[in-house]
Amino acid sequence: MEESKTICVGCGVAIQTEEKDQLGYAPPSSLTRDVVTCQRCFRLKHYNEVQDVSLTDDDFLRILNGLGQKDALIVKVVDIFDFTGSWLPGIHRFVGKNEVLLVGNKVDLLPKSLNQNRLKNWMKKSAKDLGLKPIDVMLMSAEKGQGVVEIATEIDRLRKGKDVFVVGCTNVGKSTFINQMIKTFGGDTEQLITTSHFPGTTLDMIDIPLDDGKALYDTPGIINHHQMAHHIDKNELKIITPKKEIKPMVFQLNEGQTLFFGGLGRFDFTQGERTSFTCYCSNDIHIHRTKREKAEELYEQHLGELLTPPGEETKETLPPLVKHTFQIKDKKSDIVFSGLGWVTVNGQNVKVEGYAPKGVNVTIRESII
Repeated sequence: MEESKTICVGCGVAIQTEEKDQLGYAPPSSLTRDVVTCQRCFRLKHYNEVQDVSLTDDDFLRILNGLGQKDALIVKVVDIFDFTGSWLPGIHRFVGKNEVLLVGNKVDLLPKSLNQNRLKNWMKKSAKDLGLKPIDVMLMSAEKGQGVVEIATEIDRLRKGKDVFVVGCTNVGKSTFINQMIKTFGGDTEQLITTSHFPGTTLDMIDIPLDDGKALYDTPGIINHHQMAHHIDKNELKIITPKKEIKPMVFQLNEGQTLFFGGLGRFDFTQGERTSFTCYCSNDIHIHRTKREKAEELYEQHLGELLTPPGEETKETLPPLVKHTFQIKDKKSDIVFSGLGWVTVNGQNVKVEGYAPKGVNVTIRESII
């Protein structure tokens, strides 16, 4: 019985010592340690290896569904670089009457010229449009520790003696954020949660005790299947995931010109006067310009070579690109490729098309920069 009560501090699953290829496996010898980590978390932490998990979307959702019955503060973390892609659909139903603090992570990836107050107002409005009215909006870089102390202080003020649940979809930085708080406030660094840029690292609730007997819970990331991450392999995910401040690339395009973001996104300028377009994506993605009339042929002949990622193997399973058409009248707008980046359209009365693999969202929003 004792064995089933041992929990992996890295991902929250129950430790078992019988089946090596199943969740929660750890060698029997590891049970003598004060802090027990499953083999999956050990390999992820020390070798950057990821083992596929057997939990389903329903398992993740079942864990979240209980939040509405609790009296707690909910901290909803989103990836500023991919706001809509990292939004949890139906989050307002999960949280019930609980207050929600909305936290935008990865602010260090955006250009320093960005007006943070404007960004917060935009996040507040976007959340409201998606059915959620957060009690406040804050920004951070969990990776760099920027803003973590301020957010922790605000959490302590808002929770009023309640438990805290940190929620979000996969890869938004929830566990990194909690680890920073443990480090900053003198917690046991042996208790650090396994983090990576691969989707689905935290597998069950992980609770960190608070001074007043309550707890802060890290919940498993919900998988959003419309994100680009689910169509590429682990090495390609590293390429499209920004690691440092994005360097915007400006293209002056004439009507009838096309930009390819590797082979994962395509942007066509179909109608309008010569216009300036600013691209925001990982600095490791190669942007290739061509004429629209040659775009189809280029894609067919050079996907996985000139247009990469995807690589030679992944291109075989990549869904076909689907077209999304947008008319921009007078407002500076962003065309957003979920999980890949966005293109800011600086012109007026222009028509553009965004292509992404089937199932990956391409949306328009008022420019955030």
